[in-house]
Amino acid sequence: MIQSPLRREWLQQRPAPVRAGGTPVLPIAASGLALLGVVTILIGGGGRASARGDEVPAAVLDAERARIEVIGRASQAAVAIFAGEAGGGSGVLVSPEGYALTNFHVVQPAGVAMKCGLADGQLYDAVLVGLDPTGDVALIKLVGREDFPYAELADSDLVEVGDFCFAAGNPFLLATDFRPSISAGIVSGTRRYQFPAGTILEYADCLQVDAAINPGNSGGGLFDAEGRVIGVNGRASFEKRGRVNVGVGYAISSNQLRQFLGCLKGGRLVDHATLGATVATAEDGRVVVSDILESSDAYRRGLRYDDEIVALAGRPVRTVNALKNVLGTLPAGWRVPLVYRRSGRRREILVRLSGLHTSGELAKIVAGGEEQPVEDGEAPGGDAPKRDGQQPLERGPADPRRPAGHSKPPPAIPESLAGLYEPRNGFTNYHFNVVERDRIGRNMAARHLLPAGNATWILSGRLGKGGVFRIELGDRRATIDLPTGSSSIDASGELDASPAPPGSGGLLAALVLWRRLLREGPSAVGRTTYWGTAPSWDAHASSPAEVTAAPGTSGGTPLADILDSSASAVEARFMVAADGAILGIDLWPTPDADPCEVRFNAGRGLESGIPDGFHVWRGDEPFGEFSIERIDFGGAATDADTPVKGAADTKRAPVGDGGTT
Repeated sequence: MIQSPLRREWLQQRPAPVRAGGTPVLPIAASGLALLGVVTILIGGGGRASARGDEVPAAVLDAERARIEVIGRASQAAVAIFAGEAGGGSGVLVSPEGYALTNFHVVQPAGVAMKCGLADGQLYDAVLVGLDPTGDVALIKLVGREDFPYAELADSDLVEVGDFCFAAGNPFLLATDFRPSISAGIVSGTRRYQFPAGTILEYADCLQVDAAINPGNSGGGLFDAEGRVIGVNGRASFEKRGRVNVGVGYAISSNQLRQFLGCLKGGRLVDHATLGATVATAEDGRVVVSDILESSDAYRRGLRYDDEIVALAGRPVRTVNALKNVLGTLPAGWRVPLVYRRSGRRREILVRLSGLHTSGELAKIVAGGEEQPVEDGEAPGGDAPKRDGQQPLERGPADPRRPAGHSKPPPAIPESLAGLYEPRNGFTNYHFNVVERDRIGRNMAARHLLPAGNATWILSGRLGKGGVFRIELGDRRATIDLPTGSSSIDASGELDASPAPPGSGGLLAALVLWRRLLREGPSAVGRTTYWGTAPSWDAHASSPAEVTAAPGTSGGTPLADILDSSASAVEARFMVAADGAILGIDLWPTPDADPCEVRFNAGRGLESGIPDGFHVWRGDEPFGEFSIERIDFGGAATDADTPVKGAADTKRAPVGDGGTT
């Protein structure tokens, strides 16, 4: 902005207001109209320009300065992405380690490595981390420093029509000095659904803005008045005016980005969710199930033909598009609450969502091995005209160097990225999956104080319905004694042979893998990978359907890390908190059956870091509630009455043979 000497003097004399902690205050209405207010005052009063600075309201000048500072701060997180001859686009840094979000269609032509410029004038190497081709999202990582500037992800569900917003990016690749171009406006629509047209790119629950979004803005951040990311720009309506913005742009919401971010950081090739059922609008306007797969989890949980869908994932469903909007923001594999009505009776279930594609289908699409539909008037390999003129902002030609699929050797990458890329089927970049898996392993090791050696663990205590239990977990054998009888399994063999004890779906097998994971770490338990993050709600202890805030946001269900294990002929998923506590286990002895669900008590635990109890379900049926009163590690024991790990009055003694803590 070019400032007159008078205006510069006003700005120097009036410091920007700040909140506690130093965050500038930026009133949305005032900031969006501050410049307009100044112009009106200067030319007011019969058209005569005023030379008196005290006629400009202080609030207008303060808001203007605060807005400039916020835009300046957000600009530091803006990334100019250059993909060589294929063009480029924009991105936005979301962590100090250098992770940046952008669009799939921006990085697709670049392959594994690309160049990225920041507002500091420096050019950095970046490597591809994860891809979500259906949602048009990609995660890259810049290298070269450990303290990258970054922007916080906001709660996009709180965004309203009329809110001030601004975009920071690299339209038409103008940022030759790497400083982003800024365009400002308002949010003109929320929860828009842009269906795929000619590609698989689906924009669900996106934000519509009138800020200028042009080719090159793709992948750049859309910011709110406080400089937080409310979305990533990616699509615009160009109609017949050529590829120039006409005031209708679309951004992928920050809540959708947050829900996929964990999977992307794990180097995965991510898919979107499907309910396993189709819906239609009934004559009375209700959204009802028109067809459903009997193999779907929704069917196993009780959903049937002609049931009315009321809500999904805490969001009301009043139209077919509303259901598509919600599903389009969810990763395949998540469990979400579903509310439906049958014969006037309201029912709540927790449904595990399936994927839209197989991993092989996604790999072919990303690698260019599967031709996309071509609409009338489109030249193969060119920009596809979208329905109602809506287009992705850039689209490069097919590039055989793309990492997913790995039908060809990966391209050479710069020396600065050496060791940061590892191809593997089903992954975009397996290196980062190992990074996340090992991070969780370190957190678990720091939390749990376990003795060395392979001694048998003995857990004993009381059941919720009365009686006592005793569980022995060893390297070769696992046994459980209950009032109804005893069961045992071969812990060294295939764990799918006997889902003991009867009715649990495989509790002993789950606890065998739990012990192995805590003792040896994730890398030693079969084929264990980092799956991503998922909501940590307990469907059996509360009503998840009552939680309407998006997972991972304030008031929403926390997101937990998930480890996915294939070991001893069973599949298991471990839910792990940020402090390394294992929150739960889902174990499938067979893929088409309901899993054994183990949920460990939160909060108070034994001194060893082991929880003081757990609940077990299979499907919708509870199996038992176990309160652990004592655990013996082959001579070293911990009682439930021992002070909690980390308490102020804890005096911890070394754990060893013959010792007690």
